[in-house]
Amino acid sequence: MTTKASVGSSSEVDPKKAGSNACREALGNLKNPKLLIVFASSKYNQQELISSIREVSGDVPLIGCSTAGEITNNGPFKESVAIMAIESDEMRIVTADGGKISPSPREAGSRLAKEIIKKTGGESVNAILMLIDVLTGNGADTVRGVRDITKDNNLIIGGAAGDDFDFKKTTQYYNDKALSSSIVGVGISGDNIINVGVRHGWVPIGTVMKVTKSDGAVLQEIDGKPAVYIYEDYFGKKAEELREEPLAKMAITYPLGMTIEGSDELLVRDPITVDENGAITCAAEVPVGSEIRLMIGNKEEAIKAAEEAATIALENLNGKEPAGAIIFNCIARNKLFGRFAKDEINAIRQVLGEKTPIIGFYTYGEIAPFNGKSNLICRFHNETAVIMVFGK
Repeated sequence: MTTKASVGSSSEVDPKKAGSNACREALGNLKNPKLLIVFASSKYNQQELISSIREVSGDVPLIGCSTAGEITNNGPFKESVAIMAIESDEMRIVTADGGKISPSPREAGSRLAKEIIKKTGGESVNAILMLIDVLTGNGADTVRGVRDITKDNNLIIGGAAGDDFDFKKTTQYYNDKALSSSIVGVGISGDNIINVGVRHGWVPIGTVMKVTKSDGAVLQEIDGKPAVYIYEDYFGKKAEELREEPLAKMAITYPLGMTIEGSDELLVRDPITVDENGAITCAAEVPVGSEIRLMIGNKEEAIKAAEEAATIALENLNGKEPAGAIIFNCIARNKLFGRFAKDEINAIRQVLGEKTPIIGFYTYGEIAPFNGKSNLICRFHNETAVIMVFGK
């Protein structure tokens, strides 16, 4: 009883060449692949890319999404395609399309979970891997919709698709289709062991403040003042200056941290835009009454957090070696490291083992429990490293 994984990648400019070359490399010598996972730059013609992959792979089930950067064993890349092929006589895999995120992200999450459970024919699902759009709907609501169906009995892992830091439109891949503003996923059953590690390493600065007014992901007031005050005070810029470009691009390495009961780390929330009233739209909800702090990142703490996440992911494999790993890593972490982004990936590889096949992408949000598999209450994270490992 074994599980094998193989990774292929290509930086060819032409989407047809990039897709077919990466797929051939990923399939390698695998005899009976059960799943293809595809992460690719939004710069490609998305449908041409997926069609070229399917021409090589045939009807092997496929999911994936556009990214804000791709990750393989060779490090982080931009404007490329990365593919992992998985072969296993232990895993039973079903794929599902949950449809459009808008107008109800929560309903979309529920649709995905129901479809996965239906396709398993009643067999217990060990893990659900999901890829979502957060530009057209609240990521936390999408996760909540899945939890409505799974009742926190399943490990839920995944990431929010990117579009190369443009914040305009993301794409989700499902078999031979390139979808937009959607949710797709995989349900994994069987005897194979899947673990996850979750850490961010961002450090709180300044005083604790309280959310006094909010509406879902729209943070309206902090300590009775317009929410943008927290950034005006720190950066010395007025709200009108912070509105000139997406706040996400300027404050990406200065997120907000929210206290969550039972966690030794704050739950990170990304600021995205500021409106005329000084309200900040975040990547996910910030409830009224929440205690929040401004956060700051540094490379040393970020690498330490990534190493801890990888170490946690390796725990409880029952003596098995890892067959492969999938990394969901926030774009903010890539921006923090800049040209040294490979240092973080190398640190993860050293923990997982140099020969462990790795695929991943830079996300607009991450999906995982707080403390790995020991706690199945899944959350929507920002600026966090989520590392999923499956055994041989």
